[in-house]
Amino acid sequence: MSANSLTLQVSVFRQFYALTKPRVVQLIVFCALIGMVLAVPGVPTWAEVRLALLACLGIWLVAGAAAAFNCIVEKGIDAKMKRTAWRPTAKGELDDKQTLLFSAVLCIAGSTLLYVWVNPLTMWLTFATFVGYAVVYTVILKPLTPQNIVIGGASGAMPPVLGWAAMAGNVGPEAFILFLIIFLWTPPHFWALALYRVEDYRKAGLPMLPVTHGNEFTRLMVLLYTFILFAACLMPYIFGMSSWIYLIAALGLSFGFCLYAFWLWRNYSDALARKTFRFSLIHLSVLFAALLVDHYVL
Repeated sequence: MSANSLTLQVSVFRQFYALTKPRVVQLIVFCALIGMVLAVPGVPTWAEVRLALLACLGIWLVAGAAAAFNCIVEKGIDAKMKRTAWRPTAKGELDDKQTLLFSAVLCIAGSTLLYVWVNPLTMWLTFATFVGYAVVYTVILKPLTPQNIVIGGASGAMPPVLGWAAMAGNVGPEAFILFLIIFLWTPPHFWALALYRVEDYRKAGLPMLPVTHGNEFTRLMVLLYTFILFAACLMPYIFGMSSWIYLIAALGLSFGFCLYAFWLWRNYSDALARKTFRFSLIHLSVLFAALLVDHYVL
């Protein structure tokens, strides 16, 4: 194999890999893993570790499939936005047939793995999440309503539920508490991004909240949602899912998110909106990591 041929193959692999939105999928799998861990009391057995690894792989495959399908539907929009113009579909490096086939293969492989080696409930919930994100959110909600993030956030909040179902074979109330946290986290997270990317969304014709209702109203909504999210983040402690370790982390992180939102509401700048968006990622990641540590330490 020549050097040029190898370079071409690596380039094509990178293009397909980029379609799966790796950073987003990594967060999805991490949140699913938290659901898996919390569903198993104490230290897991080797069989449970093996089951969790298979479930993570299956969820990763289906989530990657949904991301690739999203790239097909939004390639025209992506091409108009600086944040997404680099995607292979937006640049025309991969055509619709290639991307659709890639998405279908990932979805079938992931669904089969979950159905055969995990359990049917997890497969159907994961497939429903695929449909919710790739079709209901991307095709219907996103171009039609400024509440797209709020309603469509249900799909993005499903990973802990999928993880719980994988290990327990059912969906307990604890899983819905984790779902609620991500569901309420999603709007302030994405609206912070939309505030400093508003011209991109306006150019693309998407009715994001800053486009339809303005900067000031969006900032107020970010602030109010962080207050509600603060209360939701305390629920794992209140309902006995966690101890003081998680509580301290939840209080600190939630206070920090509210503080960023307050600053954003009082004195807006694109730089502050960008910092708020980045902190929101830290908030969710560290919050769920604290749940993980809490589960094994105490």
